[in-house]
Amino acid sequence: MQHYPIGTPGTPWGDAEKQQWRATQTIKRSYQTEVVEKIIALAPQFDIVQYGALSYDTTRYPLFALKSPNWDNSKPSILVTGGVHGYETSGVQGALLFAKNYAADYFADFNLLIAPCVSPWGYEVINRWNPLALDPNRNFVANSPAEESAALMQLVAEQQVQFLAHIDLHETTDTDETEFRPALAARDGKYIAPGEIPDGFYNVDDSASPQPAFHKAIIDAVAKVTHIAPADKDGNIIGSPVVQPGVIEYALKQLGLCASITGAAYSCTTEVYPDSPKATDDICNQAQVAAVKGALDFLLQR
Repeated sequence: MQHYPIGTPGTPWGDAEKQQWRATQTIKRSYQTEVVEKIIALAPQFDIVQYGALSYDTTRYPLFALKSPNWDNSKPSILVTGGVHGYETSGVQGALLFAKNYAADYFADFNLLIAPCVSPWGYEVINRWNPLALDPNRNFVANSPAEESAALMQLVAEQQVQFLAHIDLHETTDTDETEFRPALAARDGKYIAPGEIPDGFYNVDDSASPQPAFHKAIIDAVAKVTHIAPADKDGNIIGSPVVQPGVIEYALKQLGLCASITGAAYSCTTEVYPDSPKATDDICNQAQVAAVKGALDFLLQR
C-alpha cells in the first residue's frame, strides 16, 4: 500500500492532519444541478421530504428524500438509498433514474422511500468520507458522529414502519485502491495490504440473516445489463468468500453499514464497477435500476 502524503506512517491522524486532509478537498461538481434539480423535477410523482441539511453549509447541502404518494402503512415499505459514499456516482444517478422512470409502476404494491444522495458534500468533492474524515458507511450507529448517517437514521425512524427491504446502491472503483484505502491506512495509522478490485457487479448480503434467493434474483436481473464480477483465485471478492455467483456477505449491523438501518428482512448493498472497459456511465446507472427492479419484482412474487 503506497504511502499517503498526509500524516506519519503508523501514527493515527489528529485534528491537524484531518484539517490538512480537508484542505485538499475541492468541489468538482454541483449537487444542486446534478441532484437537487432532478429531485425537484419529480415533484409531480412524489412527495418530496427535506429531512435535514448538513451543517457544513445548510444552504448548499439540504437532504432530500422522495416518498411515494398515498403512503399506506398496510402496504410493505421499501427503502432505496444512494450516495452514502458521495463519490459513487451511479448510486445517486441510478436511484434518480429508477425514481423517474420506474418507481410509479410499484406504487400500488409498495410504499417507496428513496434517499438518492445521502452524502452531498462527498458527492461534490468526489470523496468517500465526510469533511470530518469519517466514512458515513461505517457510522450508522447510535449517536452517530457522522451527521449524514444520523439524519438518514432519523428519517427512517420517523416513518414508524417496519421496512420489508432496503436496497443501498454503491460502487467499487479503482480509486478505492489508489486513494481511499491508502487514506484509511494513513488516518488510522495501520498497514492495509493491497487488494484486488473486482471487474463487474456484485452484491453484499447480511451474514446475520442471509437471503440467497433474493440476491440471486437481483444478480439475474443485473446480468441482463452488465457483467457480474467473478471470484478471485481464492474464491473471494474484496476478501470475502463468494457464497453464490456475484454475492458476498458482511456483518452489516456490526460494521455500522447503511443497509442495516431498517432491520429489514431483505437487505442488499449493490456494488457496480464503473472503471471496467466493458462499462459506461449509462450501463452503471442502468445496472442500479435493474438491481432495484429485480429486488422489487422478487418481493412481489414471494
